[in-house]
Amino acid sequence: MELPELEEVLLIRRYKRFLADIETSDGRKETIYCPNTGAMTDCDKPNSRAWISFSDNPRRKYSKTLEFVETKGGIVGIRSALANQLVEEAISNNVLRSLKNFRLVKAEPKIPREAGRFDFLYADQYQSIFIEVKSVTWLLDKGVGVFPDTISERASRHLYSLCKIKDQGSRAMLLFCSQNTGITEITAATETDLNFFNALEMAIDKGVEVRGLGCSNDLRSYSAAQEIPFKLT
Repeated sequence: MELPELEEVLLIRRYKRFLADIETSDGRKETIYCPNTGAMTDCDKPNSRAWISFSDNPRRKYSKTLEFVETKGGIVGIRSALANQLVEEAISNNVLRSLKNFRLVKAEPKIPREAGRFDFLYADQYQSIFIEVKSVTWLLDKGVGVFPDTISERASRHLYSLCKIKDQGSRAMLLFCSQNTGITEITAATETDLNFFNALEMAIDKGVEVRGLGCSNDLRSYSAAQEIPFKLT
């Protein structure tokens, strides 16, 4: 995807989930919108280089949005919702070999016989597949990205729902999308959320497919450019 014009700033702090304080190149301090309610582990260190976008929508309280932060491992996408757009473009470009020539049937399809939704339903002429996407930003060590960086009951529920889909005869996939350019491999965190790890282990045993996508970002364009390995341990 093509990125909007970005302004380089210094990140001072991120707080109250939706807010961040930044310092511009001419020394002005401003409060801006942070489009990520997660823990943002290692992505919110003071005095990190960051990039922000601007909106001229008069209805917005904060006209500027935190988009990317530079960490020791790479450039990290802060807008967690972009992971789905990256995934959709990657599938349409046949980046994922196991989904070559699949077409999008529906975004945010309802989970059959449950209250929630998955991120995507894809299909080819032979079969359909439900896909749940998880954005990965936490780089632990030597290119290894870890999910989750905090307890995520919602992620565990999605895994149980994917297992039910698999039991009903459809394909089901958990797709980890890295938004950190330094991540070259993805694994599951055991110490952060053991329930998620156990649910993922069960899902793999039941045949739920688990894949990873790595990202490329030169601050002009942003893409999930290649498939990267997922390893449970």
